[in-house]
Amino acid sequence: MGFKEFVACIALMQATIALAIDMMVPALGKIGAAMGLGPSNERQWVITAFLLGFGTAQLAYGVLADRFGRRPVLLAALTLYILCSFAAAAAPSFAWLLTARVLQGIGAAGAQVIGVSITRDCYAGRQMARVNSLTFMVFLAAPIFAPSIGQLILFIAPWPAIFIGLGLYATLILGWIALRLPETQHPEDRRDIAWQEVGAALVMTLRDRMSLGYSLAMTLLLGGWIGFINSAQQVFADVFLVPTLFPAIFAACSICMAGAALLNSRLVERLGMRPLSHLALAGYIAVSFAQAGFALGGQDTLLRFALLQSAMMFCFGLMAGNFGAIAMEPLGHVAGTAASVQGFITMLGAAAIGLFIGQHFNGSLVPLTIGFCACSLAGIAVISIAESGHLFRVRADVINPR
Repeated sequence: MGFKEFVACIALMQATIALAIDMMVPALGKIGAAMGLGPSNERQWVITAFLLGFGTAQLAYGVLADRFGRRPVLLAALTLYILCSFAAAAAPSFAWLLTARVLQGIGAAGAQVIGVSITRDCYAGRQMARVNSLTFMVFLAAPIFAPSIGQLILFIAPWPAIFIGLGLYATLILGWIALRLPETQHPEDRRDIAWQEVGAALVMTLRDRMSLGYSLAMTLLLGGWIGFINSAQQVFADVFLVPTLFPAIFAACSICMAGAALLNSRLVERLGMRPLSHLALAGYIAVSFAQAGFALGGQDTLLRFALLQSAMMFCFGLMAGNFGAIAMEPLGHVAGTAASVQGFITMLGAAAIGLFIGQHFNGSLVPLTIGFCACSLAGIAVISIAESGHLFRVRADVINPR
Protein backbone atom coordinates (compact mmCIF):
# COMPACT_ATOMS: atom_id res chain seq x y z
CA MET A 1 0.00 0.00 0.00
CA GLY A 2 1.04 3.59 -0.57
CA PHE A 3 1.12 5.98 2.37
CA LYS A 4 -2.34 7.50 1.76
CA GLU A 5 -4.03 4.17 1.22
CA PHE A 6 -2.31 2.77 4.31
CA VAL A 7 -3.59 5.61 6.50
CA ALA A 8 -7.09 5.34 5.02
CA CYS A 9 -7.23 1.57 5.46
CA ILE A 10 -6.06 1.57 9.08
CA ALA A 11 -8.33 4.49 9.98
CA LEU A 12 -11.47 3.12 8.32
CA MET A 13 -10.81 -0.31 9.82
CA GLN A 14 -10.51 1.19 13.30
CA ALA A 15 -13.63 3.27 12.61
CA THR A 16 -15.59 0.05 13.13
CA ILE A 17 -14.92 0.66 16.82
CA ALA A 18 -16.18 4.25 16.89
CA LEU A 19 -19.24 3.38 14.81
CA ALA A 20 -20.14 0.51 17.16
CA ILE A 21 -20.10 2.96 20.07
CA ASP A 22 -21.39 6.26 18.71
CA MET A 23 -24.16 5.01 16.41
CA MET A 24 -25.73 3.40 19.47
CA VAL A 25 -26.10 6.56 21.54
CA PRO A 26 -29.24 7.97 19.83
CA ALA A 27 -30.83 4.51 20.05
CA LEU A 28 -30.28 3.91 23.77
CA GLY A 29 -33.70 5.24 24.72
CA LYS A 30 -35.48 3.05 22.14
CA ILE A 31 -33.42 0.00 23.11
CA GLY A 32 -34.29 0.57 26.78
CA ALA A 33 -38.00 0.88 25.96
CA ALA A 34 -37.96 -2.21 23.70
CA MET A 35 -36.17 -4.29 26.32
CA GLY A 36 -38.32 -3.08 29.22
CA LEU A 37 -35.42 -1.63 31.18
CA GLY A 38 -36.08 0.08 34.48
CA PRO A 39 -33.66 2.79 35.68
CA SER A 40 -32.55 5.13 32.92
CA ASN A 41 -28.86 4.57 33.69
CA GLU A 42 -29.22 0.82 32.96
CA ARG A 43 -29.20 1.45 29.21
CA GLN A 44 -25.55 2.56 29.48
CA TRP A 45 -24.56 -1.12 29.59
CA VAL A 46 -25.11 -1.30 25.82
CA ILE A 47 -21.98 0.87 25.51
CA THR A 48 -20.07 -0.63 28.42
CA ALA A 49 -20.59 -4.28 27.33
CA PHE A 50 -18.89 -3.54 24.00
CA LEU A 51 -15.99 -1.79 25.75
CA LEU A 52 -15.49 -4.65 28.21
CA GLY A 53 -15.18 -7.19 25.40
CA PHE A 54 -13.01 -4.77 23.46
CA GLY A 55 -10.61 -4.24 26.35
CA THR A 56 -10.37 -7.81 27.62
CA ALA A 57 -9.56 -9.43 24.25
CA GLN A 58 -6.61 -7.20 23.46
CA LEU A 59 -4.13 -9.31 25.42
CA ALA A 60 -4.94 -12.39 23.33
CA TYR A 61 -4.67 -10.54 20.02
CA GLY A 62 -1.19 -9.32 20.77
CA VAL A 63 0.08 -12.83 21.46
CA LEU A 64 -1.66 -14.26 18.39
CA ALA A 65 -0.45 -11.46 16.11
CA ASP A 66 3.16 -11.90 17.25
CA ARG A 67 2.95 -15.67 16.64
CA PHE A 68 0.84 -16.08 13.49
CA GLY A 69 1.30 -12.69 11.85
CA ARG A 70 -0.97 -9.67 11.59
CA ARG A 71 -3.03 -10.55 8.53
CA PRO A 72 -4.71 -13.90 9.39
CA VAL A 73 -5.58 -12.83 12.93
CA LEU A 74 -7.03 -9.54 11.68
CA LEU A 75 -9.25 -11.27 9.12
CA ALA A 76 -10.57 -13.64 11.79
CA ALA A 77 -11.31 -10.76 14.16
CA LEU A 78 -13.27 -8.81 11.56
CA THR A 79 -15.29 -11.93 10.71
CA LEU A 80 -16.28 -12.28 14.38
CA TYR A 81 -17.29 -8.59 14.46
CA ILE A 82 -19.53 -9.06 11.42
CA LEU A 83 -21.27 -12.17 12.76
CA CYS A 84 -21.93 -10.60 16.16
CA SER A 85 -23.30 -7.42 14.59
CA PHE A 86 -25.98 -9.49 12.87
CA ALA A 87 -26.56 -11.48 16.07
CA ALA A 88 -27.19 -8.24 18.01
CA ALA A 89 -29.75 -7.19 15.40
CA ALA A 90 -31.68 -10.39 16.11
CA ALA A 91 -31.48 -10.11 19.92
CA PRO A 92 -34.73 -11.27 21.60
CA SER A 93 -33.65 -10.12 25.07
CA PHE A 94 -31.34 -7.64 26.78
CA ALA A 95 -29.04 -10.45 27.97
CA TRP A 96 -28.69 -11.69 24.37
CA LEU A 97 -27.96 -8.15 23.20
CA LEU A 98 -25.27 -7.60 25.84
CA THR A 99 -23.66 -10.96 25.03
CA ALA A 100 -23.55 -10.08 21.35
CA ARG A 101 -22.09 -6.68 22.23
CA VAL A 102 -19.33 -8.25 24.32
CA LEU A 103 -18.44 -10.60 21.45
CA GLN A 104 -18.65 -7.75 18.95
CA GLY A 105 -16.18 -5.86 21.15
CA ILE A 106 -13.87 -8.89 21.15
CA GLY A 107 -13.87 -8.81 17.35
CA ALA A 108 -13.27 -5.04 17.29
CA ALA A 109 -10.27 -5.47 19.59
CA GLY A 110 -8.44 -7.17 16.73
CA ALA A 111 -8.85 -4.08 14.55
CA GLN A 112 -7.38 -1.89 17.28
CA VAL A 113 -4.45 -4.02 18.44
CA ILE A 114 -3.38 -5.24 15.03
CA GLY A 115 -3.86 -1.79 13.51
CA VAL A 116 -1.40 -0.38 16.06
CA SER A 117 0.98 -3.30 15.49
CA ILE A 118 0.90 -2.85 11.72
CA THR A 119 1.63 0.86 12.09
CA ARG A 120 4.55 0.12 14.43
CA ASP A 121 5.87 -2.51 11.99
CA CYS A 122 6.13 0.15 9.29
CA TYR A 123 6.92 3.42 11.11
CA ALA A 124 8.65 4.71 14.25
CA GLY A 125 9.24 7.82 16.34
CA ARG A 126 7.89 11.12 15.05
CA GLN A 127 6.94 9.54 11.75
CA MET A 128 4.79 7.07 13.62
CA ALA A 129 3.25 9.96 15.55
CA ARG A 130 2.39 11.60 12.21
CA VAL A 131 0.75 8.41 10.96
CA ASN A 132 -1.14 8.08 14.26
CA SER A 133 -2.40 11.64 13.99
CA LEU A 134 -3.56 11.21 10.39
CA THR A 135 -5.16 7.88 11.23
CA PHE A 136 -6.82 9.44 14.25
CA MET A 137 -8.11 12.32 12.11
CA VAL A 138 -9.73 10.00 9.56
CA PHE A 139 -10.90 7.73 12.36
CA LEU A 140 -12.66 10.70 13.97
CA ALA A 141 -14.84 11.16 10.91
CA ALA A 142 -16.84 8.25 12.35
CA PRO A 143 -17.88 10.08 15.54
CA ILE A 144 -18.65 13.18 13.48
CA PHE A 145 -21.24 11.36 11.40
CA ALA A 146 -22.08 8.26 13.47
CA PRO A 147 -24.75 9.74 15.80
CA SER A 148 -26.44 11.44 12.84
CA ILE A 149 -26.34 8.19 10.86
CA GLY A 150 -27.81 6.35 13.82
CA GLN A 151 -30.53 8.98 14.21
CA LEU A 152 -31.31 8.85 10.49
CA ILE A 153 -31.62 5.06 10.57
CA LEU A 154 -34.04 5.38 13.50
CA PHE A 155 -36.23 7.70 11.42
CA ILE A 156 -36.76 5.01 8.76
CA ALA A 157 -36.20 1.70 10.58
CA PRO A 158 -36.16 0.16 14.08
CA TRP A 159 -32.98 0.06 16.16
CA PRO A 160 -31.79 -3.43 14.96
CA ALA A 161 -31.10 -1.84 11.56
CA ILE A 162 -28.15 -0.01 13.15
CA PHE A 163 -26.46 -3.34 13.87
CA ILE A 164 -27.16 -4.56 10.34
CA GLY A 165 -25.45 -1.44 9.01
CA LEU A 166 -22.41 -2.10 11.21
CA GLY A 167 -22.15 -5.64 9.85
CA LEU A 168 -22.35 -4.50 6.22
CA TYR A 169 -19.70 -1.79 6.76
CA ALA A 170 -17.29 -4.26 8.36
CA THR A 171 -17.85 -6.67 5.46
CA LEU A 172 -16.59 -4.01 3.03
CA ILE A 173 -13.51 -3.38 5.19
CA LEU A 174 -12.82 -7.11 5.38
CA GLY A 175 -12.83 -7.35 1.58
CA TRP A 176 -10.46 -4.38 1.23
CA ILE A 177 -7.95 -5.84 3.66
CA ALA A 178 -8.16 -9.32 2.13
CA LEU A 179 -7.31 -7.88 -1.29
CA ARG A 180 -4.82 -5.12 -0.50
CA LEU A 181 -3.10 -5.40 2.89
CA PRO A 182 0.00 -7.65 2.96
CA GLU A 183 1.67 -9.19 5.99
CA THR A 184 3.78 -6.52 7.75
CA GLN A 185 5.45 -8.42 10.57
CA HIS A 186 9.17 -8.90 10.13
CA PRO A 187 10.00 -12.64 10.05
CA GLU A 188 12.68 -12.31 12.72
CA ASP A 189 10.10 -10.81 15.12
CA ARG A 190 7.84 -13.90 14.95
CA ARG A 191 7.43 -15.25 18.50
CA ASP A 192 6.27 -18.72 19.59
CA ILE A 193 3.35 -18.95 22.00
CA ALA A 194 5.24 -19.85 25.16
CA TRP A 195 4.20 -18.67 28.58
CA GLN A 196 7.77 -17.75 29.46
CA GLU A 197 8.16 -15.54 26.39
CA VAL A 198 4.70 -14.03 26.76
CA GLY A 199 5.40 -13.27 30.41
CA ALA A 200 8.73 -11.67 29.51
CA ALA A 201 7.06 -9.45 26.92
CA LEU A 202 4.33 -8.47 29.39
CA VAL A 203 6.90 -7.59 32.06
CA MET A 204 8.92 -5.62 29.51
CA THR A 205 5.84 -3.62 28.54
CA LEU A 206 4.69 -2.98 32.11
CA ARG A 207 8.13 -2.14 33.51
CA ASP A 208 8.93 0.51 30.93
CA ARG A 209 8.18 3.90 32.50
CA MET A 210 7.07 5.53 29.26
CA SER A 211 4.92 2.61 28.14
CA LEU A 212 3.09 2.27 31.45
CA GLY A 213 2.93 5.97 32.31
CA TYR A 214 1.47 7.18 29.05
CA SER A 215 -0.89 4.19 28.84
CA LEU A 216 -2.29 5.04 32.27
CA ALA A 217 -2.61 8.71 31.36
CA MET A 218 -4.54 7.80 28.22
CA THR A 219 -6.73 5.49 30.33
CA LEU A 220 -7.73 8.35 32.60
CA LEU A 221 -8.45 10.85 29.84
CA LEU A 222 -10.34 8.33 27.72
CA GLY A 223 -12.34 7.34 30.80
CA GLY A 224 -13.68 10.87 31.07
CA TRP A 225 -14.67 10.86 27.38
CA ILE A 226 -16.45 7.50 27.77
CA GLY A 227 -18.28 8.93 30.78
CA PHE A 228 -19.58 11.65 28.45
CA ILE A 229 -20.62 9.10 25.81
CA ASN A 230 -22.42 6.98 28.41
CA SER A 231 -24.47 9.88 29.74
CA ALA A 232 -24.69 12.08 26.61
CA GLN A 233 -28.18 10.99 25.58
CA GLN A 234 -29.45 11.74 29.09
CA VAL A 235 -27.54 15.05 29.30
CA PHE A 236 -29.18 16.41 26.17
CA ALA A 237 -32.61 14.91 26.93
CA ASP A 238 -32.84 15.57 30.69
CA VAL A 239 -30.53 18.55 31.37
CA PHE A 240 -30.93 20.67 28.25
CA LEU A 241 -34.22 19.17 26.96
CA VAL A 242 -32.91 19.11 23.37
CA PRO A 243 -32.26 15.42 22.53
CA THR A 244 -32.35 16.08 18.78
CA LEU A 245 -29.36 18.44 19.01
CA PHE A 246 -27.04 15.75 20.36
CA PRO A 247 -25.78 14.55 16.93
CA ALA A 248 -24.87 18.11 15.86
CA ILE A 249 -23.01 19.02 19.07
CA PHE A 250 -21.29 15.65 19.23
CA ALA A 251 -20.17 16.20 15.62
CA ALA A 252 -18.77 19.63 16.53
CA CYS A 253 -16.70 18.05 19.32
CA SER A 254 -15.42 15.37 16.95
CA ILE A 255 -14.53 17.97 14.30
CA CYS A 256 -12.43 19.79 16.90
CA MET A 257 -10.62 16.54 17.72
CA ALA A 258 -10.02 15.81 14.04
CA GLY A 259 -8.72 19.33 13.43
CA ALA A 260 -6.34 19.00 16.37
CA ALA A 261 -5.08 15.65 15.06
CA LEU A 262 -4.42 17.19 11.64
CA LEU A 263 -2.60 20.13 13.24
CA ASN A 264 -0.54 17.73 15.31
CA SER A 265 0.47 15.75 12.22
CA ARG A 266 1.93 18.93 10.75
CA LEU A 267 3.68 20.16 13.88
CA VAL A 268 4.90 17.05 15.66
CA GLU A 269 7.95 16.33 13.49
CA ARG A 270 9.14 19.91 13.99
CA LEU A 271 8.24 20.53 17.64
CA GLY A 272 8.24 17.06 19.19
CA MET A 273 5.61 14.85 20.78
CA ARG A 274 6.09 15.85 24.40
CA PRO A 275 5.91 19.66 24.18
CA LEU A 276 2.74 19.49 22.10
CA SER A 277 0.93 16.87 24.16
CA HIS A 278 1.93 18.30 27.55
CA LEU A 279 0.75 21.78 26.54
CA ALA A 280 -2.52 20.27 25.33
CA LEU A 281 -2.98 18.48 28.65
CA ALA A 282 -2.50 21.75 30.53
CA GLY A 283 -5.20 23.33 28.35
CA TYR A 284 -7.49 20.34 28.92
CA ILE A 285 -7.18 20.75 32.69
CA ALA A 286 -7.93 24.47 32.55
CA VAL A 287 -11.07 24.00 30.43
CA SER A 288 -12.34 21.08 32.53
CA PHE A 289 -12.11 23.17 35.70
CA ALA A 290 -13.93 26.05 34.02
CA GLN A 291 -16.69 23.67 32.98
CA ALA A 292 -16.96 22.21 36.48
CA GLY A 293 -17.14 25.70 37.96
CA PHE A 294 -20.12 26.62 35.78
CA ALA A 295 -21.85 23.33 36.61
CA LEU A 296 -21.37 23.71 40.36
CA GLY A 297 -22.57 27.32 40.17
CA GLY A 298 -25.76 26.30 38.38
CA GLN A 299 -24.79 28.34 35.32
CA ASP A 300 -25.15 25.55 32.75
CA THR A 301 -26.20 26.63 29.29
CA LEU A 302 -26.23 24.57 26.12
CA LEU A 303 -23.99 27.00 24.23
CA ARG A 304 -21.41 27.21 27.01
CA PHE A 305 -21.34 23.45 27.41
CA ALA A 306 -20.92 22.90 23.66
CA LEU A 307 -18.07 25.43 23.40
CA LEU A 308 -16.17 24.15 26.42
CA GLN A 309 -16.67 20.51 25.46
CA SER A 310 -15.35 21.26 21.95
CA ALA A 311 -12.30 23.00 23.44
CA MET A 312 -11.59 19.98 25.63
CA MET A 313 -11.85 17.65 22.67
CA PHE A 314 -9.45 19.84 20.67
CA CYS A 315 -6.90 19.38 23.45
CA PHE A 316 -7.65 15.66 23.52
CA GLY A 317 -6.94 15.44 19.79
CA LEU A 318 -3.48 16.93 20.34
CA MET A 319 -2.72 14.36 23.03
CA ALA A 320 -4.07 11.03 21.77
CA GLY A 321 -1.72 10.28 18.85
CA ASN A 322 1.35 11.52 20.71
CA PHE A 323 0.58 9.59 23.89
CA GLY A 324 0.17 6.39 21.87
CA ALA A 325 3.42 6.93 19.96
CA ILE A 326 5.41 7.70 23.12
CA ALA A 327 4.03 4.59 24.84
CA MET A 328 4.96 2.36 21.88
CA GLU A 329 8.30 4.04 21.16
CA PRO A 330 10.66 1.69 23.06
CA LEU A 331 8.80 -1.56 22.28
CA GLY A 332 9.05 -2.11 18.52
CA HIS A 333 10.49 -5.62 18.88
CA VAL A 334 7.39 -6.77 20.81
CA ALA A 335 4.91 -4.43 19.14
CA GLY A 336 2.01 -6.89 19.08
CA THR A 337 2.19 -7.80 22.75
CA ALA A 338 2.94 -4.21 23.72
CA ALA A 339 -0.07 -2.89 21.81
CA SER A 340 -2.33 -5.52 23.38
CA VAL A 341 -1.14 -4.88 26.95
CA GLN A 342 -1.48 -1.13 26.53
CA GLY A 343 -4.91 -1.55 24.93
CA PHE A 344 -6.00 -3.91 27.71
CA ILE A 345 -5.02 -1.41 30.39
CA THR A 346 -6.45 1.56 28.55
CA MET A 347 -9.82 0.18 27.50
CA LEU A 348 -10.72 -1.81 30.61
CA GLY A 349 -9.66 1.05 32.85
CA ALA A 350 -11.42 3.65 30.72
CA ALA A 351 -14.60 1.55 30.52
CA ALA A 352 -14.67 1.23 34.31
CA ILE A 353 -14.05 4.96 34.81
CA GLY A 354 -16.62 5.89 32.17
CA LEU A 355 -19.23 3.57 33.68
CA PHE A 356 -18.57 5.01 37.14
CA ILE A 357 -19.05 8.56 35.86
CA GLY A 358 -22.10 7.66 33.78
CA GLN A 359 -23.85 5.74 36.56
CA HIS A 360 -23.60 8.82 38.79
CA PHE A 361 -25.65 10.91 36.38
CA ASN A 362 -28.23 12.70 38.52
CA GLY A 363 -29.95 15.07 36.13
CA SER A 364 -27.14 17.64 36.21
CA LEU A 365 -23.67 18.14 34.69
CA VAL A 366 -21.89 18.03 38.05
CA PRO A 367 -20.86 14.31 38.07
CA LEU A 368 -19.59 14.51 34.47
CA THR A 369 -17.59 17.72 34.90
CA ILE A 370 -16.09 16.62 38.22
CA GLY A 371 -15.08 13.40 36.47
CA PHE A 372 -13.26 15.38 33.76
CA CYS A 373 -11.34 17.33 36.41
CA ALA A 374 -10.34 14.26 38.41
CA CYS A 375 -9.21 12.32 35.34
CA SER A 376 -7.13 15.17 33.92
CA LEU A 377 -5.38 15.89 37.23
CA ALA A 378 -4.56 12.22 37.71
CA GLY A 379 -3.32 12.08 34.11
CA ILE A 380 -0.79 14.87 34.51
CA ALA A 381 0.36 13.35 37.81
CA VAL A 382 1.07 10.00 36.10
CA ILE A 383 2.95 11.67 33.23
CA SER A 384 5.01 13.73 35.68
CA ILE A 385 6.09 10.51 37.40
CA ALA A 386 6.94 8.85 34.07
CA GLU A 387 8.99 11.86 32.96
CA SER A 388 10.62 12.28 36.40
CA GLY A 389 9.03 15.70 36.71
CA HIS A 390 10.47 17.06 33.44
CA LEU A 391 7.47 18.08 31.37
CA PHE A 392 7.56 19.87 27.99
CA ARG A 393 11.10 18.74 27.19
CA VAL A 394 12.13 17.50 23.75
CA ARG A 395 13.65 14.04 23.93
CA ALA A 396 15.37 11.93 21.26
CA ASP A 397 12.10 10.50 19.98
CA VAL A 398 13.37 9.35 16.60
CA ILE A 399 14.42 5.70 16.81
CA ASN A 400 15.03 2.79 14.48
CA PRO A 401 11.87 1.30 12.93
CA ARG A 402 12.48 -2.11 14.53
